[in-house]
Amino acid sequence: MSWIENRFEEGLMMTSLDWALNWARASSVWPMTFGLACCAIEMMAVGASRFDIDRFGAGAFRATPRQSDLMIVAGTVTYKMASRLKRLYNQMPDPKYVMAMGACTIGGGPYFKHGYHVVKGVDLVVPVDIYIPGCPPRPEALLEGLMRLQDKIRHESRAIDRVAQSNQQQLANV
Repeated sequence: MSWIENRFEEGLMMTSLDWALNWARASSVWPMTFGLACCAIEMMAVGASRFDIDRFGAGAFRATPRQSDLMIVAGTVTYKMASRLKRLYNQMPDPKYVMAMGACTIGGGPYFKHGYHVVKGVDLVVPVDIYIPGCPPRPEALLEGLMRLQDKIRHESRAIDRVAQSNQQQLANV
């Protein structure tokens, strides 16, 4: 029998602050609508009743970057659109995540060889956390990517990140 047993009331739950914050953040991911081509239709289908992205706490699609923490880039990114994409990414609050949805977003798609106007992967513009391949990817693939992102969020540790940042600052000052 351990020393902590029977010392708390029934119904009391103890956990770490990191776990509670990560659970809340993973259960309320707010994506930003950024549909550029045919993949956006599949992204819209995920919000409908058949696939129901609300089950995962991500149904509140936002049209403004200041209220969202996930950018789903769905479609072909051109060089003209890349600067706007970067601006919207920079306006998102931290922590922010990016999903690249579709072959055109991930690597340029069929425009890779002959299209001078297409960015050869959105990861050249913004850092991407989750890649969802396909042309266009099925709505189930987007839900799978969302679950992978939630797993990633649940395993983050804000305290360890802050300790590492302070150690780097101390080394920089020396």
